[in-house]
Amino acid sequence: MFSSLKVKYFRIYWLGMFVSLVGTWIQSVAQSWLVFQLTNSAFLLGVVGFLGSIPIFVLSLFGGVLADRVNKRNILIFTQVLFMLLAFLLAFLTQFQLIKPQQIMVIALLNGIIMAFDAPARQSIVVELVGKEHLFNAIALSSVAFNSSRIIGPAIAGLLISAIGMSGCFYLNGVSFLAVIIALFLIKLNKNPGAQNNNSALSDLKQGLVFISRDRLILALMSMVAAVSLFGISYVILMPVFANNILHVGVKGLGILMSSAGLGALIGALTLARLGDFKYKGKLLIWSVFSFACSLIVFSFSRDYLISIVSLICIGCSSVTAVALINTLIQIKVPDEFRGRVMSLFMITFAGVMPFGNLISGSLAETFGVSQALFFCGLTCMVLFMLINFLFPGLRDL
Repeated sequence: MFSSLKVKYFRIYWLGMFVSLVGTWIQSVAQSWLVFQLTNSAFLLGVVGFLGSIPIFVLSLFGGVLADRVNKRNILIFTQVLFMLLAFLLAFLTQFQLIKPQQIMVIALLNGIIMAFDAPARQSIVVELVGKEHLFNAIALSSVAFNSSRIIGPAIAGLLISAIGMSGCFYLNGVSFLAVIIALFLIKLNKNPGAQNNNSALSDLKQGLVFISRDRLILALMSMVAAVSLFGISYVILMPVFANNILHVGVKGLGILMSSAGLGALIGALTLARLGDFKYKGKLLIWSVFSFACSLIVFSFSRDYLISIVSLICIGCSSVTAVALINTLIQIKVPDEFRGRVMSLFMITFAGVMPFGNLISGSLAETFGVSQALFFCGLTCMVLFMLINFLFPGLRDL
């Protein structure tokens, strides 16, 4: 289950990333609650989510080109320092009651710009740390780190918001970035194969797009990720409204709900890590995406706290299983010289289309109510998965 952690540099990187991710989730919950308190608007929650993700849609391809040309570790050190400074700025403005919704939007936009260059390097550095023989396990354990933090971070945030305030949560996130920055300084990577590339950035970008467009399998897998991200994952930004107005459980209940999705995701990630490089990945992928859509529909109808928690556990488990399988299948297939560019497109389909989903969900929730919005998203996911499965029948045979 933990075979890739035997690789020294990946173990150091994984531990630093885990600490940082806990802080990031603490800030995410506190920031959502802060926006909701300042505005009482589901639509503005969607706007903040949109601004935090739209740069990934616009700029990630250039981030992928950079990752194929420059040492990925150096990129990540630079981006993590910038993330840390923005967390401290948000903390300062909140502590001294200078914070306004517009300032949160600007900080969210800046975080998104940094993420557009951070994410392709972060996704593609894993294979350089562990090699292809440990890639599946390493991607699964990266999901373990991400989703363990989804349990710990929101649960802690629900308590910390009451104890040290939202500004304290933001300061804590800023300090947590030191863990991954120190880890990155400790690891060493060989120079990128593309470091001596004399092509222009636009030429490299065109080559990457041509490579992707000619591979039906990669297109099918990325279409599935796009469907999840556009209509599925946006449920997260509506959680404060659902917790407050539908289930009436307040900020502590919000932390538990967010942690429930994280628990399910952790179960899925650990199961994948335990399975190793197993057969029939395609069948599990198809099962996972349909399970995700069904669970989202059940959650939209729920008025019971316990049923909502169980639904979110299923949502978390099925979504992380699907995304981790797709990530692995793509990375196994991609040549090293195109890895950064392909993973940048993966990040566009995974995170770059989320802002549009956030706006759609926020607008629907504002107009028809949060339950109706989530039901529409779940039903749309179901229809899209059926269409993709019909158009690309070879997926189930992977």
